[in-house]
Amino acid sequence: MSDGAGRRSAHKSIFDPVHGPIRLDGVALALVNNPEFQRLWGIRQTGFAHLVFPGANHTRLEHSLGTFWVAGQMAARLGLGAADADRVAAGALLHDLGHGPFSHTLDAPMQEVLGFGHEALSRARIEGHEIEGPWARAEVPRVLARWGLDPARVADLIDPRRSRPGSRLLRAVLHGPIDADRIDYLQRDAYYTGVGHGAIDAVRLLDTIRNASGHLGFAEKGRSAVEGFLVGRALMYSSVYFHKTVRAAEMMAQAAVERLSGYPEAARPLFHLPDGEFLARARDAGGVSAVLARGLLERRLYKRAHGWTALSASLRGRWERLLERPAERRALEDDLAAGVGGTAGSVLIDLASLDVRDPPEDDWGEIGLWTGDRTVFPFRGPSAWRTLATRPPSEWTVSVYAVPRLVASLARRLARDPSGLP
Repeated sequence: MSDGAGRRSAHKSIFDPVHGPIRLDGVALALVNNPEFQRLWGIRQTGFAHLVFPGANHTRLEHSLGTFWVAGQMAARLGLGAADADRVAAGALLHDLGHGPFSHTLDAPMQEVLGFGHEALSRARIEGHEIEGPWARAEVPRVLARWGLDPARVADLIDPRRSRPGSRLLRAVLHGPIDADRIDYLQRDAYYTGVGHGAIDAVRLLDTIRNASGHLGFAEKGRSAVEGFLVGRALMYSSVYFHKTVRAAEMMAQAAVERLSGYPEAARPLFHLPDGEFLARARDAGGVSAVLARGLLERRLYKRAHGWTALSASLRGRWERLLERPAERRALEDDLAAGVGGTAGSVLIDLASLDVRDPPEDDWGEIGLWTGDRTVFPFRGPSAWRTLATRPPSEWTVSVYAVPRLVASLARRLARDPSGLP
């Protein structure tokens, strides 16, 4: 393709262990070669999963390249025009530009400190607003404009909560129940962790994808691949993403941010750092943050002391309120710690299983199967597949972690107090 000035673009091929050769040219090559994208080399795709699965050292950059490749395959099969295909390609490459250190690990403090999450930060970087950090030179919007792409319209594919009407099909390629992002990360994470659950039939999914009257769907003959996708995603969440040891490490990293002196303002620069620099900053900050960072660097992790597998409606409501009131959750953590002779930050509460929205439950009902003359939605009603797809990612709805020396005494106390709340 040519850029806005009519010049022919160079091209490069990158060999990817999941998809094979990935060709980059045009706007894709220009975007990959800018510092804001190259920052993603320093961010692990699966957070702290490498502490359990040693091969899981792949990065957000690798995943972004893979998502770009899958999105290109989807665009071709959906018959998108050149302009729409370029827009989708750019969105695929840039969809994770706003991630903080260790990917989703710091989502909660990012929301508390900045007032928005990584998708909104990706939009800000794409549009050239609210940019911080040594990699941020607002080059992305200039590159997009040079290739005839509107940064705001590219961002609409990534941050659909602020999207304008239209382009539903394009948004679904990057932000739907079965999209390019998830098709890549399930395969990639399974490959690098060695956990086979994510080995979905991506070839069949891509072969049967359809434009069903402006909606993204799949041919009826692809139903088994769709069902396999639902199973694979559910099992990867329970086996990898919500593994109890992975969650312990992620809670420690979150606490290292929340326990900084001068929090929340002191945490603002951390969300723009790569993994290694984040841990170095936390280690050098002193206090509880330094203790937690050293524990992560030396793999001295907290242990789960107690968990609740089922909650009454009233108790669930009390825990859910703490999701919106992180300061109260930290105060509760310290009350629990003091009750068993611990110091501030030595007990941590994990509420993530209460807040899984990837995708929202109702999105599964939007997976359509094209029969040739109409689209049916088999996952809207009760079924074994829907039950599996929407099940909680962990058997533990709420978990409490602590430094190892406090685990036994804290477990006894929480067992005596079914509510878990002082």
